[in-house]
Amino acid sequence: MKRIGFLSFGHWTPSPASQVQTASDALLQSIELAVAAEELGADGAYFRVHHFARQLASPFPLLAAVGARTSRIEIGTGVIDMRYENPLYMAEDAGAADLVSGGRLQLGISRGSPEQVVEGYRYFGYEPSEGQSDADMARDHTAVFLKVLEGEGFAEPSPRPMFPNPPGLLRVEPWSDGLRDRVWWGAGTRATAEWTAQQGMNLMSSTLLTEDTGVPFHQLQAEQIQRFRDAWKAAGHAREPRVSVSRSIFPITDDRDRAYFGREAGDSDQVGIIDGVRARFGKTYAGEPDQVIRELAEDEAVAAADTLLLTVPNQLGVDYNAHVLENVVKHVAPELGWR
Repeated sequence: MKRIGFLSFGHWTPSPASQVQTASDALLQSIELAVAAEELGADGAYFRVHHFARQLASPFPLLAAVGARTSRIEIGTGVIDMRYENPLYMAEDAGAADLVSGGRLQLGISRGSPEQVVEGYRYFGYEPSEGQSDADMARDHTAVFLKVLEGEGFAEPSPRPMFPNPPGLLRVEPWSDGLRDRVWWGAGTRATAEWTAQQGMNLMSSTLLTEDTGVPFHQLQAEQIQRFRDAWKAAGHAREPRVSVSRSIFPITDDRDRAYFGREAGDSDQVGIIDGVRARFGKTYAGEPDQVIRELAEDEAVAAADTLLLTVPNQLGVDYNAHVLENVVKHVAPELGWR
């Protein structure tokens, strides 16, 4: 494990129990938590994207703001739903956010998760072609997006432009060199992990897999990672890929931790049905630091990944979430080989 970051869903709700009452709170606190994470020595700040929900939805203004307020940590998404995206406009936004951050963007994308509304991508102006599924459409958008990120010109310039053009076909601007190699795909199955490798994208695997073979979650995820690496090697890509996994980890070091997560100790995997598919959910790691270290040391997927993303309960506020991050980077991560 080389890098540790946090992953926030950016929930907000006008409830007296929430420290995040509004969309403004969610955005501004996301920036403050990223700043705190950098100060604590963590390696990344990642944000989930959900549409039609009281959660973070428009990632690029947030990523640019985080990039402007920090200087070292990676900033990223986990993940952007490609069913909703205009690939060219997205390439412009991503290029701008990456340039603002000095090339620190790690862009997690995917087909997306179950939605808040029925076929919400249609409200954004997109619908699958005849014979296509929404997943097919997401992959089509992704193919265009990846091609544009290569930086080659493709658009015929006007013979009477408003401003002088460079010679040849034009590309979208701003373009950020190297961003193509920092695109990740959120894969929910072993087969999708293999497809991800074939496309030359890094692998992002969460606390949910949309398949179940009966083995513990971490073993199934470790198999997914190994299949990804094997497919990457078979594809002949020149660079080394990256792999991230997400975990809910709460070392209990004070009464606040005990009140919030003491009952999570001894948690186990769960199996359920999502979109008609049997899925396996990973456990929460909560307990005294020594106990958490022992359990994580047996997690085969954490051992196989190079990046660990800590899912944070953002509605508990910046101070408490910074405390959770500090507990992990101070008491747990060094015992697992971090740094």
